[in-house]
Amino acid sequence: MSVLRPISDDEYARWLETVIPGYAEDKVACGQWPAESALELSRKEYAKLLPEGKNTESNYIYSVLGAGGEVVGTLWFVAKVQANRQIAYVYDIYVLPDRRRQGHAFRAFQALEREAAKLGLTGIALHVFGHNYEAQALYNKLGYVPTNINLYKPVADAGA
Repeated sequence: MSVLRPISDDEYARWLETVIPGYAEDKVACGQWPAESALELSRKEYAKLLPEGKNTESNYIYSVLGAGGEVVGTLWFVAKVQANRQIAYVYDIYVLPDRRRQGHAFRAFQALEREAAKLGLTGIALHVFGHNYEAQALYNKLGYVPTNINLYKPVADAGA
């Protein structure tokens, strides 16, 4: 049974309704965006990254399927050049809240390796928010290694 299949139009519309607010929340949580403008900034970011929606060139958005063929999440990556290599850069992995911790993301990433190889891509890269410890544990289990680490510390009263 296939784990990934191209996302349908209806699934794509529902996915955007979920990931745009979720991305805004992550950007607020890590201190990069103010809460009052985060949702609008997230909408603009997605519009910029996916100007042709799910048909944007070099972008691959898949529905992640459970054992019974039901949709349990999504996986989005873009084929791009990084460090002079053609790679799959993962922009988003999403698993429905009630289907998490059941191995769906793990299997999706295993299937992604096969998809990347079919496309002639030589590796997979991604970004993970510092506060997302569960995702970091998953990526570690899958064999991903850190390539860059950005750190931040707020100061109590920067204006004084």
